[in-house]
Amino acid sequence: MRDKVEKALEKVKVMLAADGGSAELVEVTADGVVKVRLTGACGGCPMSAMTLKRGIERIIKQEVPEVKSVEAV
Repeated sequence: MRDKVEKALEKVKVMLAADGGSAELVEVTADGVVKVRLTGACGGCPMSAMTLKRGIERIIKQEVPEVKSVEAV
C-alpha cells in the first residue's frame, strides 16, 4: 500500500509546489492511517489543516481506497 500512497502523494505535491510547499510521507500504518509532514510554505500555513483534509486526504483516499485517514505529524 505504501507504493500506491507515494504515487498518489506525487500528484498532490505538484499542486502544493505551486504555492511553495510540499508534503513528505512519514508512515503508512497497518490500519490504513497515512502520516505526512507538510514542508515549505505548507509547514507554517494557517490553512494547512484544510489542505490536509480537503486536498491531500481526498486525493489519496480516491487513489488508494484502503486508506482510512491522513494525519499531519
